[in-house]
Amino acid sequence: MSQQTMDVSQHYIAGEWTDGVGEETFESVNPATGETLGEFRQGTEADVDRALAAADEAFEEWRDLSYIDRAEYLWDIYHELRDRHEELGRVVTEECGKEISEGKADVTEAWHMVEWAAGNARHPHGDVVPSEIPSKDAYMRRKPRGVVGCITPWNFPVAIPFWHMAVTLVEGNTVVWKPAEQTPRCGQIIAEMFEDAGIPDGVFNMVQGFGDAGNAIVEDERVSTVLFTGSAEVGHEISGKVGAEPGKLAACEMGGKNGIVITEQADMDTAVHSAVMSSFKTTGQRCVSSERLIVHTDVYDEFKERFVELAEGVKIGDPLEEDTFMGPVVDESQVEKFHKYNELARKEGGRVLVDRADPEEGEIPEGHEGGYWIGPFVYEIEYDPELRCLQEEVFGPHVALVEYSGDVENAIEIHNDTPYGLAGAIISEDYRQIHAFRDYGEVGLGYANLPCIGAEVHLPFGGVKKSGNGYPSAREVIEAVTERTAFTLNNSREIEMAQGLSADIKLDE
Repeated sequence: MSQQTMDVSQHYIAGEWTDGVGEETFESVNPATGETLGEFRQGTEADVDRALAAADEAFEEWRDLSYIDRAEYLWDIYHELRDRHEELGRVVTEECGKEISEGKADVTEAWHMVEWAAGNARHPHGDVVPSEIPSKDAYMRRKPRGVVGCITPWNFPVAIPFWHMAVTLVEGNTVVWKPAEQTPRCGQIIAEMFEDAGIPDGVFNMVQGFGDAGNAIVEDERVSTVLFTGSAEVGHEISGKVGAEPGKLAACEMGGKNGIVITEQADMDTAVHSAVMSSFKTTGQRCVSSERLIVHTDVYDEFKERFVELAEGVKIGDPLEEDTFMGPVVDESQVEKFHKYNELARKEGGRVLVDRADPEEGEIPEGHEGGYWIGPFVYEIEYDPELRCLQEEVFGPHVALVEYSGDVENAIEIHNDTPYGLAGAIISEDYRQIHAFRDYGEVGLGYANLPCIGAEVHLPFGGVKKSGNGYPSAREVIEAVTERTAFTLNNSREIEMAQGLSADIKLDE
């Protein structure tokens, strides 16, 4: 496998490793220890321009390959992801801080997505549509759009890039990718995999860096589609820019203020387990993490007691240790944001039930004092649609308990009362309540008697309202990176039109 030996890691453009034109570098930091993991070149607009030129030049030849031939390159990556599962899971954990089972699951999800995309190359494509005219064949087929810009987040630094890129490449597009600046080492390894697979020069390009590099991708006229996963603020800015350019598309999956409805018909073991998983896995740093638990008054006291007990006890620790449940957050800015919203919840009337926001000295693993450590913060608060703490995404283990009474429709109304609509769950043994949430919950990802986290790669992943304007994953990516053509072929020597339209040519006698 390819391994760079230079002190500062490079970009991958047009089939070559390059320093680029800029002299600035940045570091990858282990959030559990504060130690530096590597130094990386910071991409500039000029570097993005070169990458886009390479992708644009490579597009025609790549497009002309068959689906099968394009997919062959991905099968090599699929096997490498599987063979290096343990190693790469550790790299993910070291760079973004989530505990080791989640780091390894990130890699597993990546190879699942590659397997789906490469396998789909041999599946039927397009639709045959009956024509009104017996002598006509009508069908739909797809064509690649061209150069696709991919901008991915740090919390799933291996899985989400392959959500974006695997399908995109098999469909015949070329790619320019900017990994998250917090996880450049994972980006480096993925680029090495594409090099190892022998993908043609310019088909895949990676530029490391910050928002200015991402913005250069978004604004360039050579980019036909932008695939983005990240914050709502950035996603909406991208959507606005791209929407103003005719013929250009953006599929953006963004954040959420996700909730779990726990009805009076809930199994309490399922409810508590689902809530702890949804609120504290990845230290709350999933776009689908639950920050609101909406609990019926009949079971509220029991649920609160059991949830608080577990929140007080979940293990904070070294994310590389198997018995750790919560690792650190990714950087200092996340620590500051978490504390800011905890204070806001207090000011808005929240009664604090669990405050482990500043872990005790004994909870931080030895030698990890330089990491970015926080713990669960849980409060109860009376529902009020004007409360910012119930409306704004925190992206951390910050959890509100909200009590409701009456029918499940009341809970669904509270659940829907945010500008977001990404994920949500209902815990109930009553199928009518489950179906009510299924039909009226304003979410892109719905769950019943499960945590509101977890995704299988063959299902769409995205939201509604402020949470998204597209689904940059699995089969839904195909919609964003291809053009659909309706094609009709006349098999007769006569021309006959649909809707009874006359095909006669009438002449002036």
